[in-house]
Amino acid sequence: MIFSFSVLLLQATQTEGAFSQLVRYFNEGGIFMWPVLICVILGLAIFLERLVTLNRADINTRQFILDVKEALTEGGIPAAQELCASTRGPVASVFNAGLLRADEGYEAAEKAIISYGSIEMSFLERGLVWLSLFIALAPLIGFTGTVIGMVQAFDAIEAAGDISPSIVAGGIKTALLTTLAGLIGAIILQVGYNYCVSKIDRLVVDMEESSIVLIDSIAMLEKDDK
Repeated sequence: MIFSFSVLLLQATQTEGAFSQLVRYFNEGGIFMWPVLICVILGLAIFLERLVTLNRADINTRQFILDVKEALTEGGIPAAQELCASTRGPVASVFNAGLLRADEGYEAAEKAIISYGSIEMSFLERGLVWLSLFIALAPLIGFTGTVIGMVQAFDAIEAAGDISPSIVAGGIKTALLTTLAGLIGAIILQVGYNYCVSKIDRLVVDMEESSIVLIDSIAMLEKDDK
């Protein structure tokens, strides 16, 4: 018990020390650390919003297709529409758009599916352009802070009239901190961006594959009616 408490206390102390060091580096980095931090915070906010939205849009597509086929067989198009309306996600929305035009023939349903699929894709990709902007801005702002910091370091050397190791080392360290912060922020946001893109690609593939199945099912219904 005492040993476990000692380990937890040591870990908390190390965490507090690491946080204090990060705060110190942030303060030493100068004014350009703030726009880098703002880019990272806004980028993470967009990523978290997309993460929640994409996870809510993700459903068991294979099971949903089987349920729609069963609804079409047992209750026809109205039953399938009711099922799609009660199911979340872009696949169900695309299905519902196609079923609304199914009475006009499978060609009309196919056009509705293609049109609504493009709309759903734009909804899935909403906000990613801003996330990619912050990924590009964070290191650029960091580089700008580094360049300005290096200029200030050389100004200090010129004013001192001597290349003192303390003046050179301190100025270069302060200048490089903004680049470090920008690169770390960009790496974190890039991982989140790539995850969102891969998730969207999989959802789009699910929409395309399931749409083919729906169109085939509608075509078969037309043949049975004839």
